[in-house]
Amino acid sequence: MKVIADLQIHSKYSRACSQDLTPGNIGIWADKKGIGIIGTGDFTHPGWLSELKDNLEEAKPGLYKLKANPLKALFMLTAEVSSIYKQGEKVRRIHNMILAPNFAAVDRIREALEARGCNLKSDGRPIIGLHCDELVKIVLEADPACVIIPAHAWTPHFGLFGSLSGFDSVEEAFGDQAKHIFAIETGLSSDPRMNWQISALDKYSLLSNSDAHSLRKIGREANVLEIAEDKLSYDEIIRVIKDKDPKEFLFTIEFFPEEGKYHLDGHADCKFSCLPAETARLKGICPKCAKKLLVGVLNRVEVLGDRAEGEKPTNAIPFKNVIPLEEVIAETLGIGPASKKVQDVFARISPYTEFQVLLDLPREELEKICGSAVAESIIRVREGKVKWDAGYDGVFGKVHIYEDKERKQILKKSEQVSLF
Repeated sequence: MKVIADLQIHSKYSRACSQDLTPGNIGIWADKKGIGIIGTGDFTHPGWLSELKDNLEEAKPGLYKLKANPLKALFMLTAEVSSIYKQGEKVRRIHNMILAPNFAAVDRIREALEARGCNLKSDGRPIIGLHCDELVKIVLEADPACVIIPAHAWTPHFGLFGSLSGFDSVEEAFGDQAKHIFAIETGLSSDPRMNWQISALDKYSLLSNSDAHSLRKIGREANVLEIAEDKLSYDEIIRVIKDKDPKEFLFTIEFFPEEGKYHLDGHADCKFSCLPAETARLKGICPKCAKKLLVGVLNRVEVLGDRAEGEKPTNAIPFKNVIPLEEVIAETLGIGPASKKVQDVFARISPYTEFQVLLDLPREELEKICGSAVAESIIRVREGKVKWDAGYDGVFGKVHIYEDKERKQILKKSEQVSLF
């Protein structure tokens, strides 16, 4: 059984997150997307944890479903914490995911963090002053089945390898607890191909999750696993991720990394971005205002990399780049994703899930449900026939399927243009 898992989202209790992120709504959108396993996010927050306990019941070992609800999605208990501390004469700001097998383990983690003075009520993703290695010890003491995964590892401000406050290796960050780290989350601004350039990462599973702050962003990145239905459980999901067997860990679903908001180096205030070679030539200084450029993910990959671009490790898990369906429709029509026309087309994909439409359905079926123009766009995305204006310094990149002239021609030819 193919299972799509998005293990990193947030709740309405996290800063800058939608108030629509409730257990019931998350379940609805997970089903709509085709996600079988969805992280709860934010279990450290007392308000959210109370809602989770009120709304969820165990359906499979370590996996939960909504009570008295026909929705298919199963929930895994997950959280993200922000560790801010000084190490090596540098202030570190590192985000880590925590996965837990049951509510009892969650309660013990929370108790241990609060005993160390952590304010868990402040935010769904709390700021704590604990070093990464100390966090691992606390979590594993709560339950050895718990897992720590560095979140969006390349993000400049809060990633394990980030240019502003990160480290150059897992071992540098986690010390003697690095032996317990078997996976990292690559984040929106990098994909597995970029991470393959660092041979030190070959032993880690490369995970992709949405880090969604709103319902529509759920599943923008995810992991596709093959697990027998009678074996589906928290422990089995963790085993499949850890073992890195391509027959079981089938592939990850990825943003085009250029769309991520920290891919290139740059300075948002001046609307300036550049490749790493240009940053070196400029000595890291913005040519427009003489302030420092924010060093992005591509640059850090080049700094830490010891392989040529495109070289693939022998144990690499495949990946597929996608663009969320609403964005594909919007790009096809040349209008905003929230517009009524886009939503009308998006609504017509039922009874299929979004991932079935984006990844699996043949062109003929796509044309039936969303028109030949959108079908053409989906096929182009599958084939990687896109262009982009890459993101930088907190500015999301823009992926383009068509030039304006070509879009008009495609729409004119479309059999379904009258429906748009």
